[in-house]
Amino acid sequence: MIAGFATRRVLTEEAEILIEIGGGGPPLLLLHGYPETHACWHKVAPHLAHDFTVVCPDLRGYGESRFTGTETPDHAAYSKRAMARDQVAVMAALGFERFAVAGHDRGGRTAYRLALDHPARVTRLAVLDIVPTLEMFERMDARSALSAYHWLFLAQPFDLPERLIGAAPDFYLDWTVRSWLGAGATLAPGAMDAYRHAFRVPAVIHAACEDYRAGATLDCDADRADREAGRRIACPVLALWGGGRTVGAAATDPIATWRRWADRVEGAPIDCGHFLPEEAPDAVADALRRFFAAPE
Repeated sequence: MIAGFATRRVLTEEAEILIEIGGGGPPLLLLHGYPETHACWHKVAPHLAHDFTVVCPDLRGYGESRFTGTETPDHAAYSKRAMARDQVAVMAALGFERFAVAGHDRGGRTAYRLALDHPARVTRLAVLDIVPTLEMFERMDARSALSAYHWLFLAQPFDLPERLIGAAPDFYLDWTVRSWLGAGATLAPGAMDAYRHAFRVPAVIHAACEDYRAGATLDCDADRADREAGRRIACPVLALWGGGRTVGAAATDPIATWRRWADRVEGAPIDCGHFLPEEAPDAVADALRRFFAAPE
């Protein structure tokens, strides 16, 4: 899907992770969001590959990556802490002990958890169209809950959302993507085909639901524990968000919010909807290149 990139599979203790890798230079990990796959970076990754070794995985359970362990009732298998462990293992298998990371949507949640849990690994962190999970739940009111209804729907007990989505996966995915796009925007047909193909797989639908169940429970618990302990993100942080939206991260004053979690924060809105890497790839690639190339 990503021009000029090679496909590999990396086995970790808990998962089999599909990646695409390309370029040369300092390592840069790009993490996708919901309801997508690593293909969301198909317009951005080739630009960044001129300056970085770019690694684009499918998160565990999404696309062609699979959790290989045994699920437990607490949803720990799909916590961002577990997903972050996957990415540490993937980068180590590629020979990278320290690396930069950018994440969009759920990938951004995995990325900031990675930075909090493994500060020695992460040199710089970029988060796209998110604020911390705990902040989202604490600020949720009727308006934001209606807008982000999927946070609550997908977190319902097994197997209510799985059955409802599985009855019409293409309709659900197309409706979800369309509702989050900026005015007049579309996603590339090849990318949409990849997302539909993945979302027709019952195991992928289930993994996404478990991701959100973990988000409403264990991920919030991890954020709360860090906040109460005074743990902060040690590396520089770049926050980008969809300036064409009035909901989600755009409604939370993202810079001020991230400064409650990290000391060195910069960022700006991008003129698009939720899917920054696909709606505004040139602006996103330029912002990421400048940020990740900056001296320590």
